Amino acid sequence: MENTSQPFPPVSNTFYLNPASISAITSFPVSPLCPSFTTRFVLPSLYTLLFLTGLPGNALSLWVFLRRIPTQTSTHVYLFHLGLSNLCLSLTTPFLAAYYSQGPTWPAWSPLCQLVLHGVTPIQQINIYISVFILTWVALSRFAILIQHTHASRPSTCTTLLPHAFFTRLRRVRFAKAVCACVWGMVVLATVPVTVYYSVKETKVDVGSEDGEREGRGKDKGGRVCYSVAMEMGGSLSRGANVVSIVIFFMCFLLVLTSYMAVARHIWRSRRCAVVNGSQRLLGRVFRNIVVIQVVLIVCMLPYHIFKSIFISIVQHQADPATTIRGPCHPLSAIVEVKNFLLCLTTLRSSVDPVMYFLLDKTFHRHVMLLLRLHPQRPSSQLSGGATTQATTRANPIGGRLEVTVCHKGQGSWKESHSVNWSECSAL
Repeated sequence: MENTSQPFPPVSNTFYLNPASISAITSFPVSPLCPSFTTRFVLPSLYTLLFLTGLPGNALSLWVFLRRIPTQTSTHVYLFHLGLSNLCLSLTTPFLAAYYSQGPTWPAWSPLCQLVLHGVTPIQQINIYISVFILTWVALSRFAILIQHTHASRPSTCTTLLPHAFFTRLRRVRFAKAVCACVWGMVVLATVPVTVYYSVKETKVDVGSEDGEREGRGKDKGGRVCYSVAMEMGGSLSRGANVVSIVIFFMCFLLVLTSYMAVARHIWRSRRCAVVNGSQRLLGRVFRNIVVIQVVLIVCMLPYHIFKSIFISIVQHQADPATTIRGPCHPLSAIVEVKNFLLCLTTLRSSVDPVMYFLLDKTFHRHVMLLLRLHPQRPSSQLSGGATTQATTRANPIGGRLEVTVCHKGQGSWKESHSVNWSECSAL
């Protein structure tokens, strides 16, 4: 029987795909992110609550620092910039609430999606890390001033290694303003190029039309929705920048933790010295302030940065999550939701900080109490073990200072007076 089949064509050493074939492969439909009840309802509710509490709280803080404390200390400069950063962060929360609520239905080219992509996301990231740097510097400056103004049984390592001019400069308002200006400039210059590349390049990946078809839009302008894989996972550059930011956060976290441990050790040593009996309240107050800063970092920011490193590792192990994973829902949808919930927890700090000012800064506390027509209780004399401790308070509302002089009476004569300027030593 005659073989009538056609012979195979010769095999070429080159493999060729025409542009139409390449386009068909790269535009293959991908699995969309499937938001759950947490993303569509819980997150928008939380962001709305943060807006309603954070905006008035931070606006009140800035008003007190600007109008009620005309003569500021270095601490008030740090707290003012922290409040300004928190106010900017609070202004992004309504847009984030709208994004998580309606983002799965917004087209990627819609004005609201572009506003979130090009405006809200950079502002959120910038202010998160500005607050990390300022909180870290506040803790370090409080520790340094504590070391300089108190005495222990032997000199501290910090006073031995660092020059006296360094501790003096820490108390200057001009130095505090320069530090804050450097923090703002450094964070903005480091964040803006990455967020611009992310919003212009990484989120414009052609991920097919399945996201759009899910909402009945077909291939209208690419058929992509705002809440998408490219939007939530980014690309290699943004993930690399996130790794750097995670490392920086843990460095700041360790610095604050080191300050906390050093203060605890310093207080324990100071209690063994009879000369500093009048300083125990000051020591305890600074210790409490650093503990509160540590708790804020642990509760609000540490979970997000721990999980973010895990999230980046999971995404990196995917061959190409934006183009190769197919199915009714993207398998990383739940992990993306956990990441977004922890990011909301970091924004919670913007609402917690005004409460922290009220509890830790005596000058801020006093002005808020006067604003609310509530007068704080004045300090009184204390009796302990036959010795009398008399505290006299001299307040200057205009200058924003509160000086307390403590004198001890024993064996029939007054001795050992100790004066504290609370606006510099016992503020946050």
